[in-house]
Amino acid sequence: MRRGAIVQLTLLSLVIGGIVTVVAVVPVWLPPTASQQADRIDFVFWYVTAICIVIYAIVIATLLFSAWKFRAAPDDDSDGPPIHGHTGLEIAWTAIPFALVTSMAIISAIVLSRNDATGKDPLRVNVTGQQFAWTFQYPQQHGLTTHVLYLPIDRPTRFSLKALDVIHSFWVPEFGQKQDAVPGITTNLTVTPNRLGTYPIICTELCGLGHATMRSTVIVMKQADFDKWAKTGAKAAGGGGGAAAGKTVFEANGCSACHTLKAAGATGKVGPDLDKLASYAQQAGKPLEQFVTESIVKPDAYIQPGFPAHVMPGNFGSLPKAQLNSLVQYLVTSAKGSK
Repeated sequence: MRRGAIVQLTLLSLVIGGIVTVVAVVPVWLPPTASQQADRIDFVFWYVTAICIVIYAIVIATLLFSAWKFRAAPDDDSDGPPIHGHTGLEIAWTAIPFALVTSMAIISAIVLSRNDATGKDPLRVNVTGQQFAWTFQYPQQHGLTTHVLYLPIDRPTRFSLKALDVIHSFWVPEFGQKQDAVPGITTNLTVTPNRLGTYPIICTELCGLGHATMRSTVIVMKQADFDKWAKTGAKAAGGGGGAAAGKTVFEANGCSACHTLKAAGATGKVGPDLDKLASYAQQAGKPLEQFVTESIVKPDAYIQPGFPAHVMPGNFGSLPKAQLNSLVQYLVTSAKGSK
């Protein structure tokens, strides 16, 4: 091939590569990363993508250039000249792909190994999937249990996942990893958050009619804030703190997202107004404390007129007894204060 043709082919490859690069880079295809593991996975993704762009640009440019430069003349039905394979070229297009694929395998193996390493003093969280909600227990914080996940920044967290009914899949898009929760076995996942913020938790395994509603939230906070939250929550888990600890249980389990409660500064509109619990208990014909407890443990036992059934998850009854008692005491005290 003449030098001029090589220059033309090179320029065409660069143009195609530039167009494909813009398509790959400019649109936001992936969520922002919020963990060390996601950063490493993104590196592998873009490393492989860059290789694919280069190969794609060369192949497509060669095809287009060949179709234009070496096209047959009209009505030319003759065979092309016989040629013999080029040994050097065959070695090159075998050795180069082998080297690239090997490099992908090595980098991926390193990332997988580093992503699974827990490091020193990891935070341990037991994750339970159940139709259709997530429960998070902190064994190092006296068994503190929540339905919203709280994590400290820049500290490895080791999740131990299990399912009580069917297969679920735990996924935080910004953390870059997902792991199935399987009945009968315990699976594990390591995440080291490196960006403060609030992120969605999604079940990515079709687990029943309520699969789309099986969502929660993870809040990444500074270590000092996490320690303060865990200390207050541990009092509730240990039976101490009374109504004050109940407020922590209320906030930790995301109750404010659905309910209004002045004492907690909650303004949710999905569920009944908890400032009116005393009135609701009278309508149901039950003592206030019994009504509040039953509404948490068996939320469909009494449905306040104007609100649909089967909206509140039924797994809040899995809260440790001390936390449940603190929450009930807090709600009862708040309801009496709202009269």
